[in-house]
Amino acid sequence: MSVIAFCLLTYAPGEPAGIERSVAALMEGCRRLGHQPLVLTATIPGHPAKSPDIIPLRSLVLPRPIMGKHIREALDHPAPVVTELHRILREREVEVVCWIDALWGLGYLGAAPDDVRSVLMVHKIRKDDLFEDAIAAADLVCPISDYLLREATAAGLDTRTWRLIPNALLSPVRPVPAPERELLRRRAPVRIVSRAEPYKGLAELLQALPDTWTRPVEIVLAEAGFEYWQGMQSDVIEACQRAARARPEVVRLLPAMPWRAVPGFLAGACATVISSYEPETFCNTAAEALSVGTPVAGFSLGNLPYLIGAAGPLVPLQQGYRALWDQLAHFLEDPHRYHAAARVAPERVRNLRPEQAVATLLAHGQEAPNAAVRTHTR
Repeated sequence: MSVIAFCLLTYAPGEPAGIERSVAALMEGCRRLGHQPLVLTATIPGHPAKSPDIIPLRSLVLPRPIMGKHIREALDHPAPVVTELHRILREREVEVVCWIDALWGLGYLGAAPDDVRSVLMVHKIRKDDLFEDAIAAADLVCPISDYLLREATAAGLDTRTWRLIPNALLSPVRPVPAPERELLRRRAPVRIVSRAEPYKGLAELLQALPDTWTRPVEIVLAEAGFEYWQGMQSDVIEACQRAARARPEVVRLLPAMPWRAVPGFLAGACATVISSYEPETFCNTAAEALSVGTPVAGFSLGNLPYLIGAAGPLVPLQQGYRALWDQLAHFLEDPHRYHAAARVAPERVRNLRPEQAVATLLAHGQEAPNAAVRTHTR
């Protein structure tokens, strides 16, 4: 048995965000393979750890919701945090530590002891010194999608030794049977699951809803434990509420739900919509929809085209949200096209298993090209 640690300051069970769900899947994969997972997080006053697998850092106390500036301010003098990370990794006999982000996962600190393999998981290409420091400090760099790998190469980064490890699904692939899927095509609502972030484009999507649209639209909208500026999430929720009030006979906003309930919720939909107007670097929600055979509609940018393939309609971003609704309407009215998409959907994600992700991580970690020449920074 190996002890594998994951560092993400915002992690908490059920946190409605894709990166947190990806960490939960890696932890699940560790357990299935007989390994012991740990998560290192920030200490959030009033929010105690709910699992012995979660270790809050006593030297890093942050408010909720966390903003990037809070982390930078708290790490103005990082020595106590580095010392505590070293101690925990030593005491817990950790063999591999995965920094889930350069900043939010403390990858830039280069805090792994020399005999602990250090992995940087890349969920976003950052354009700052922190990202360069995190890459230099890691034995292995693992982007979570082909899209990110291509973006990194296009940005001039040397990705020849990087190893792709896609996000895994927490729940098994269980497509809805074809007869039930036909009923869903005819009558079921469009269902969307998202955290409250402006770039998800939810308010814009609702504002563009055609007057002729009569099928129910149900949106699970959740606040996460982080935001990019103060009040960001409440602003998004208020904008979505205003848009929903304009069509109360069609649109319903729903509260957050547990991670493992999301696939079942999406299984009861005719389709889901990914309305992000900035590129999704993976898109967990789309993968969860595909796992139950629910087609996905969205804009043809980011990782979405790579992920869904022919499992739903995509439109160019410049055509806008009205075109997205129009394409979705045509798609739902075409049973041949719809069922072809529903059949291919599960195959797009069938290999995204937690144990496969962890096995790949460990296999590549043992052959990490930088293991003997790690450069610690800061």
